Amino acid sequence: MIQLQNIEKVYRTSTVETLALNNVNLTVEKGEFLSIMGPSGCGKSTLLNIMGLLDAPSKGDVKIGNESTTQLSDKQMAHFRNKKLGFIFQSYHLINDLKVLDNVELPLLYRTSSARERTQLAKAALEKVGLSNRMKHFPTQLSGGQKQRVAIARAIVGEPEIILADEPTGNLDSAMGNEIMEILLQLNNTEKTTIVMVTHDENMARKTHRLVRLFDGTQVS
Repeated sequence: MIQLQNIEKVYRTSTVETLALNNVNLTVEKGEFLSIMGPSGCGKSTLLNIMGLLDAPSKGDVKIGNESTTQLSDKQMAHFRNKKLGFIFQSYHLINDLKVLDNVELPLLYRTSSARERTQLAKAALEKVGLSNRMKHFPTQLSGGQKQRVAIARAIVGEPEIILADEPTGNLDSAMGNEIMEILLQLNNTEKTTIVMVTHDENMARKTHRLVRLFDGTQVS
């Protein structure tokens, strides 16, 4: 489902050059739940952003579903992300001025869906994460765990083939973190959604199919 070939990422300023990723080769199979671990600053989020086409590698090729993405235009890249990928972030990235239902509908605004279709899909996504009774609330009225459930609903509303999760349990206590992890595991098991998750939590990583470790931008296992 995802294939990274000889990925290198270098950040340059006028005085400093930082090698964030060095010769990473990684294949994620369809339906796999992969976790990525490593110390802070080792390149985990950079790698996830490259998988999610939010950042471009300095060298190497990114293939998703056997399609090379490195030559896509910005417009093509945005369309590809919207169709194929769902994103979950540690800090939720919800819009506080929008109700929960409207937050979940956001990715569908870039498609040709009607307003009625968007609402139906958003309600179905919220039902999957157990938040049907909160759709008219605002994010500020929710707990951290509920906010992350909304973020998951937003990620899955467009029925993406791949979900990329950056520390999805990082801001939550252990009980809420386990609830969020169970939702992700269920999506992987029942929907066969491919999931790549960055985490600092060894216990969460052990629940996934495979663990990849990074150290100083290099894949070590």
